[in-house]
Amino acid sequence: MSLENTVVIGTTFVDIKGFAGGDYDPHGRNLGTVKMVHGGVARNVAENFANVGMPVSFVGMLEDSAIGRDVERYLREIGVNLDHAIKVPDNGIGIWMVIMDAQGNQVGALSRMPDVSFFEKYLSAHGEEIVSGADNIILEMDLNERIAEQMICLAEKAHKPVYVIVGNLSVILARKDLLRKTNCFICNEIEAGKFFDEPTLTDYSPEEMVSFLKKAVQKSGISSMVVTMGEQGAVYYDGETETAGICPPCPTDVIDTSGAGDAFFSGTVMGLIRKFPLSTAVQYGAKLASATISRTETSCPVEKDFFH
Repeated sequence: MSLENTVVIGTTFVDIKGFAGGDYDPHGRNLGTVKMVHGGVARNVAENFANVGMPVSFVGMLEDSAIGRDVERYLREIGVNLDHAIKVPDNGIGIWMVIMDAQGNQVGALSRMPDVSFFEKYLSAHGEEIVSGADNIILEMDLNERIAEQMICLAEKAHKPVYVIVGNLSVILARKDLLRKTNCFICNEIEAGKFFDEPTLTDYSPEEMVSFLKKAVQKSGISSMVVTMGEQGAVYYDGETETAGICPPCPTDVIDTSGAGDAFFSGTVMGLIRKFPLSTAVQYGAKLASATISRTETSCPVEKDFFH
């Protein structure tokens, strides 16, 4: 089949990961290992697409520094198109520091966001060109409100499907109306609780979440939605077919859970782009998330036969 070009718009980060060698003590000294890897939700998604052989372009910021050049080199090597990835002199790449316990679970994190002012100006000048060259658009919606509104409206005008990936929820919570213009909203149970102002969602079973999601999505006006629930898998509601269900997780040995959400998002959207129903697409999301948490890298391994 002919594969469509997906444009991913968002940020690049450097992830500094600390892995505790034993039980983690947040108030004491902990011995372990520290690793620095390329990250950022949008960059991770672009890498995931390239690793399974899906055509992808990354539209974001790179930095004219040693780490910026390393990120650029790597993305080019794996086949990511960087025609609209701009270089900025400073603070073009964010930093994410995370501590993992001995079981591979995240126990602490801190982020420094990059300065997106240069990127906003670039998108103002080249947004129409970027959208016209895309078959599908993935947008890190929490860059800022002006970027989110501009790119979603341009995509709507050009009749291009949009899938938004969660950053820090700042813009998503402020502009829930923009999600009605997108094709599928994918988030975790904590983010869904904030979005629907339902803090008890983290206590729901998958069956309870499915029941809640049907009514909540219909009321919100969102087209379709998927909520990941960690070890309990994920639930989904497809507004077009009015079908809902539960997707169980794929069993694996957990090494590092960071990047699992980006991988699930990537696999699910890949499935939707390849015209699979949402019930099938989420299974590819679970498969890719499983492959990612069984390794220390933030993105999925190379799987060129992923859909076979």
